[in-house]
Amino acid sequence: MPYSKNIMKKILIIEDDPSIAEIESDYLQANQYEAAIAPNGTAGAALALAENFDLILLDIMLPDKDGFAVCKEIRAQKQTPILFVSARMDDIDKIKGFAAGADDYICKPFSFHELLARVAARIARYEALTGADQHSGRGEIRIKNLRILTDARRVFLGEKEIPLPNREYELLLFLAQNPGKVFSKEQILNAVWGVDMFVEMNTVAVHINRLREKIERSSANPEFILTVWGAGYKFTDI
Repeated sequence: MPYSKNIMKKILIIEDDPSIAEIESDYLQANQYEAAIAPNGTAGAALALAENFDLILLDIMLPDKDGFAVCKEIRAQKQTPILFVSARMDDIDKIKGFAAGADDYICKPFSFHELLARVAARIARYEALTGADQHSGRGEIRIKNLRILTDARRVFLGEKEIPLPNREYELLLFLAQNPGKVFSKEQILNAVWGVDMFVEMNTVAVHINRLREKIERSSANPEFILTVWGAGYKFTDI
């Protein structure tokens, strides 16, 4: 069963293939979700910003503007969970998706059981982190005593505000929006600094260390930004 608080969750499907959009819509509605369909990026972005949805299913290859641009447009104003649904399976597309602000990425063809599980998990994770559902309109990520006010780009540890330079804030936000996911240094570099920007790889470790000094009680034993030895870093999902 989908994650629910006795209110049907609203899903926006931005997909230019009407057969795929209808199948996704029918399956979601059969599992107690409401579903709306937008046939292109322009209509999808407008609908996403005009109404409150609990999650957005977003294709990359759209006829007017690609999904990356749509994701960035939505993310500039809202923190609605966004799940890319695409036939593009290259790692670079996944990295670009996360960099644009996506919460998850699923490749076509996929199992509808997997899609349903990811939709439910992403909605539940968003509500757990923010302490409220999407319809409350709060732009906030909260875990333990750390709060990220995404609309205002402010970070608090308890009642104390932690000033962060833009790049450190973007790094923290990227990790916090993907709790439990392990990212290599290269993936973080491409997501936060951009795939076309030449930056040395140790820049990631330097910024991680700076963040830890500011938000961790002990930078040697972090509780938010965790090192996964031999793989990279992840933000706690506990």
